[in-house]
Amino acid sequence: MHELIRANDPVLLSFAESLMKDAGIACFIADEGMSILEGSLGMLPRRLLIDPERAAQARRILVDAGLGHELREERP
Repeated sequence: MHELIRANDPVLLSFAESLMKDAGIACFIADEGMSILEGSLGMLPRRLLIDPERAAQARRILVDAGLGHELREERP
């Protein structure tokens, strides 16, 4: 899986997840269970993960939606 966003903001992650689903890109929010264990204090970030083959398309969608500053750096 390819990590696009790492954040503590559940609204941001929900919005990004919605954009991916609308575009037909399967995604997964990782570490939600850990956030519950730590008591929802927001200390442990969650990660938006997608299929590496769809990463370029997903990045374009997020940039177009104004979330480019939230994207993790691309790895070779």
